[in-house]
Amino acid sequence: MASGEAFPSSSLQADNLIHVFWDEGMLKHDTGTGVFDTGMDPGFLDVLEKHPENADRVKNILSILKRGPISPFISWHHGRLALISELLSFHTQEYVNELIEADRNGGKEICGGTFLNPGSWDATLLAAGTTLSAMQHIIDGHGKFAYALVRPPGHHAQPTQADGYCFLNNAGLAVQLALDSGCRKVAVLDIDVHYGNGTADGFYRSDKVLTISLHMNHGSWGPSHPQSGTIDELGEGVGFGYNLNIPLPNGTGDEGYGYAVQHLVVPAIEKFEPDMMVLVVGQDSSAFDPNGRQCLTMEGCRDIGRTIRGMADKYSNGRLLIVQEGGYHVTYAAYCLHATLEGVLNVSEPLLSDPIAYYPEDASFPIKVIEAIKKYQKETVPFLKDA
Repeated sequence: MASGEAFPSSSLQADNLIHVFWDEGMLKHDTGTGVFDTGMDPGFLDVLEKHPENADRVKNILSILKRGPISPFISWHHGRLALISELLSFHTQEYVNELIEADRNGGKEICGGTFLNPGSWDATLLAAGTTLSAMQHIIDGHGKFAYALVRPPGHHAQPTQADGYCFLNNAGLAVQLALDSGCRKVAVLDIDVHYGNGTADGFYRSDKVLTISLHMNHGSWGPSHPQSGTIDELGEGVGFGYNLNIPLPNGTGDEGYGYAVQHLVVPAIEKFEPDMMVLVVGQDSSAFDPNGRQCLTMEGCRDIGRTIRGMADKYSNGRLLIVQEGGYHVTYAAYCLHATLEGVLNVSEPLLSDPIAYYPEDASFPIKVIEAIKKYQKETVPFLKDA
């Protein structure tokens, strides 16, 4: 594991800091080149693009946090490799063995677009261990807000299989650590443009974890992603009603996202009353992302961060873990992450201006969709009937 340089600490009070957990070893996950995420060279293109989940996107997030206007509010911490035993709190031994064997044999495409190459397994263990360290930091009372800047991402990884660029479910492992450490209930809000199906699957039969996913209405994309992200995937057994999907139409934008958060996310969290909050962030919901069409801007990201900070202050004693997922516009993803953290810090004025500044949106259709989802949830989910 490469430990990197010693990170500077801020003199600000701990409650005003975001504790960022990072290790440069995660840059060694090389996803290759090809036609978008296929790894395919058709033979008639002069320029093959990098796989969208490449190291450049997190390099820009890293640099904007180090040198951007938010840098005085950041406290840096090193990550670590996860132990194999720790992975078994969420994943099966058989699946972990499959990944170990693939690494031992020099790597392979685990599922569509998801390549385990030489160096990928160590990066994957670093992503999992770094996220666990960030959660442990909060549990131990060393800080209210922690951000796990990790790759490869994790929220599609299910207990028994990889999916969507993800091998290990970083957020899911952290949620289970919180439960095992005495937290009664954990609320997870996933704003990546794709359904956080792996996290949902891991807690689908639990009433201790409320998983909420705001995502593009994309449906299933094949054997590795059997879940569709529709509103009727609500959980099973005692977990019925504790998985809330909010599939949003393409181009929903800031106003639509804000409406969904205020009318669906906030009431559910208020009824659930968690004592730990997890915000799963993917900037692929942003304007111009090559992997999404949701048109969220920095302003929308900032508002979501501010709202979730308010929920954490109200219910979890301010404790909030933020976990990095997707986000593939190499520049704008970093800007939107910066804005999200500004919201979490509850700064009075934006610290960084938006280079796009304006993106046209029509909220009328998304709001109709959100109202229909709200009606369905209130009629179907027991704990939301009087929300």
